[in-house]
Amino acid sequence: MKKLLIIFLVLLGVTAPEATAQRKAGRSGAAFLEIGVGAREVALGSAVTSLANDANQIFWNPAGTALAGDQKLSVALSYGSWIADLSYSAAALGYNLDQFGTVTVGVQVFGVSDIPANRQNGYEDPLLQDLVTDNETSATFNYTDLAFNVSYARYFFDRLTLGATFKVINESIDGESAGAIGFDFGSVYRVGVAGWQIAARLSNLGTEMQFYNQSNPLPLTFSIGTSIYPVNTERTRVMLTVDTTKPIDSQQLLYGGAEVSLYDLLFLRAGYKFNYSEAEDGGTSERDAIKTSIEGVSLGGGLQYEVGGYAVALDYAFTQMDLLDNVHRFTLRLGL
Repeated sequence: MKKLLIIFLVLLGVTAPEATAQRKAGRSGAAFLEIGVGAREVALGSAVTSLANDANQIFWNPAGTALAGDQKLSVALSYGSWIADLSYSAAALGYNLDQFGTVTVGVQVFGVSDIPANRQNGYEDPLLQDLVTDNETSATFNYTDLAFNVSYARYFFDRLTLGATFKVINESIDGESAGAIGFDFGSVYRVGVAGWQIAARLSNLGTEMQFYNQSNPLPLTFSIGTSIYPVNTERTRVMLTVDTTKPIDSQQLLYGGAEVSLYDLLFLRAGYKFNYSEAEDGGTSERDAIKTSIEGVSLGGGLQYEVGGYAVALDYAFTQMDLLDNVHRFTLRLGL
């Protein structure tokens, strides 16, 4: 079992650097895939690679979608108000097939509608009409990102879970669209002490997105994470979680989060992205340094209660955005 885990982690670690070495930073397509899904996950500072037994992990680590033996169903419905009037919705449903593993499906929708269209392209001269690329005539247009995900995960022995996700991605704006396919791979290992879990994931390995003659790779990301419960009593549980993440288009990042639960009824959460929030690019000889991220601290909470045999939870997350509208996310989770 230990050898299998080590081999899997090594394969992920080797694949990620080789893939990123072929990419150029700052040129990722389908950037919406980098936006955190789920109020609980975002409130924990996106340090969620090692979380498990939740359908919402289809958007993070597919191994975490595997449901335990006493779980049959997991559902998560998420909504977020993003900056610049953009909205983000996601849904995930996981079903436990017992010894055959867990199958999960998920969908992500990101975008904005009714954007005023300025069709005055300045090419009224008949000799210049061949340069016109905008052939639409509507007064407004829409921008939409869409991803459909299918994940499979299962337990190998009692402590090791492996999983994979296949995704179909589409981006469209004002009559133009681009598509790609991608894969996620992940693992979760349960150490067996204080709820300690260690995990790894490789996300968005796939084809490129192409608009016109410009092709960009998917936002490939490699993460290793761990979580532990230093306090775990019937009344109070405290979880600490940390991820180290290397995206294709930025430097090495460190995410951290904490969750306090009271009687498994009330949950309080906080998270922060180190080397990310308020990060600067260092500047050049011709200009001062500029911020490469405007995201600050994340805070959140949740309530969980059993209704008709279902565990029903409502989560909320707040993310501070410097100079722009703050971001609010909501997630409704159901478990059986």
